[in-house]
Amino acid sequence: MHIYLNKRKIKKTKFEKKNVNNKKYDLEIIFTILCFIFLIMGIIFEKVVKNNMHQIFFLMSYFFGGYYAAKEAISDILHVKFEIDFLMLFAAVGAAILGKYSEGSLLLFLFSLGHALEHYALEKAKEQIKALNDLTPSKANVKKNGEIVLLPIEEVKLGDIVVVKAGSKVPVDGVVVFGQSSVNQAPITGESNPVEKISIKENEKTINKDFSSIEEKYKVFAGSINGEGILEIEVLKISSDSTLARLIKMVNEVESKQSPTQQFTKNIEKYYVPFILIFVVILCFSFLFLQETPAESFYRAMRVLVGGSPCALAISTPSAVLSGIARAAKERVLIKGGKALEELGGLHTIAFDKTGTLTEGNPKVKNIEVYNMEEKEFINILFAIESLSTHPIAKSIVKKCEEMLKGNYNLLEISDIKNISGKGITAIINEEKIFIGSKSLILESGFVFTKEIENKIDMFSEKGYTTMIIGIEKKGITGIISLIDEPRKGVKEVIEMLKKVGVKNIMMLSGDNFKVAETIGKELGITTIKGGLLPEDKLKEIEKIKNLGLTIAMVGDGVNDAPAMAMSSVGIAMGAAGSDVALETADVALLADKLENLPFVIGLSKEAKKIIKQNLIISLGMILFLIPTSLFGLTEMGLTVIFHEGTTVVVVFNALRLLAYKNKFKDKKINFSKKK
Repeated sequence: MHIYLNKRKIKKTKFEKKNVNNKKYDLEIIFTILCFIFLIMGIIFEKVVKNNMHQIFFLMSYFFGGYYAAKEAISDILHVKFEIDFLMLFAAVGAAILGKYSEGSLLLFLFSLGHALEHYALEKAKEQIKALNDLTPSKANVKKNGEIVLLPIEEVKLGDIVVVKAGSKVPVDGVVVFGQSSVNQAPITGESNPVEKISIKENEKTINKDFSSIEEKYKVFAGSINGEGILEIEVLKISSDSTLARLIKMVNEVESKQSPTQQFTKNIEKYYVPFILIFVVILCFSFLFLQETPAESFYRAMRVLVGGSPCALAISTPSAVLSGIARAAKERVLIKGGKALEELGGLHTIAFDKTGTLTEGNPKVKNIEVYNMEEKEFINILFAIESLSTHPIAKSIVKKCEEMLKGNYNLLEISDIKNISGKGITAIINEEKIFIGSKSLILESGFVFTKEIENKIDMFSEKGYTTMIIGIEKKGITGIISLIDEPRKGVKEVIEMLKKVGVKNIMMLSGDNFKVAETIGKELGITTIKGGLLPEDKLKEIEKIKNLGLTIAMVGDGVNDAPAMAMSSVGIAMGAAGSDVALETADVALLADKLENLPFVIGLSKEAKKIIKQNLIISLGMILFLIPTSLFGLTEMGLTVIFHEGTTVVVVFNALRLLAYKNKFKDKKINFSKKK
């Protein structure tokens, strides 16, 4: 019995999440405004009213402008670090000691304004990325003892039945066991149209327990939105292991994986800040060597301190990286960090797995030929063994067997099942060992091919068909299955686009027969085609490219692609619903399963690298300009401050341009999506 009304009333409580960062940012803006107001009041009272009140106003300006800088500086000092906030605060205090309150206040105002703008830029960039965190409901309606109980999502266990009402968010990854509805999966997979979901067949529940192997029409993702119907969902993944949780984990790694340029600027800061401090201290005593007063020497030192502070340099790369990652996220592409973003822009080679990446991933059985036994017995054996595999080919064979048997199949006792990576599967039925797999597996197992069978295999390969051969120890070769996995729509155009954005070499690394791989590869315009590869062979091919000093990306969606993805310069996972291992290994995830986003993100990376270069030139150039002009008195403190903080604003807004980067490939009138 399916119950949708709780017998006891569930009291709903609205919890408001406190966003500490936003509150801090709002207060920072208020403090910056107050700093400016008191600065203006101080200038008015100093120049017009001409009484001592101006000092009070300047001190208030100091307080509001220097509050956050002082907090950061104290924290840095406690950790034996001397960074930019400390330098600015030191310079402002120095200006006050000299009685130049207006210049010190101007410095703190512009510094706090620049800091607030920087904060705004980074938060704006993170907005798209952080949006994933709000997709999962905090609670779920769980069936317990005939009624529905509202539980925190953390308390929902594997095997629990969760009830999702119409218009509600799905709280878990699972399989529909009752009900029918259309579900909006756009937040997770990027698929624009709602996907129809139905309850899984009773006989499939024990067969398809692995989440990735379950057919699309039965499974749902946490964070997706239910349509008009009520669904009951069996939990197959706890909240911390859901697809959405894996995506959020990728997001959280954004700032930990720094680009080479980020590491470069960090190293500059690490050594440059202590250097500038030592240089400034030496300048304080320049009156011992020059004909000037100690006050003049100190003022010169403060000018150099302001002019030489690397504020713009510090923000030049992170602001561009986060803006680039945020822009990619808007197109449903997740990039783990600055390293991957920069690497994408310099790719020499992109290697693709064939099945499910360049092809539909849903191979269709074309022919089943049976030798030396009855067809029904053969189909029964085939169905029993392949039902235990999660491979796309196995799923297609099972589907075909179901059609042929029409539900009239025998339950067979199977033992000693072994999956042989890249080759096939073996099992024992009625004390007979059965081999199902590639030609190489069957030959290695000691079977002999007749001329007829050899010709059949060659004929299927020439047509671009994948062949699976079945051998039974006491009966020899008992069958050949031919399947075809058609290229995905629009892939040929994507390959052309990749060449246009500067990728020199497009590779196909396939575990399939070379002739099959070659047929599909030539049709798509692939530069280099490799077939008959085991996972370790794919790894070696990636390694060869890297040993030449070239950057390479590996694009795949399965477990067998993970080692090659890990070895490559950039690992790219196809689709949010791909294998857990592939997604964990990947540096980039194409959530919408759209290959056309690949040339887009490469173009975005190239633009990001260009902007990072521009920002470095602007920030370093301004430092090189301001240090000598400040040192030799060519610019006053006020002008130095304006130039210095103005540069910070320029690099921030230059980085924000990436948020408006256009997807030139989005408007192409090509259907890139997989066939349904």
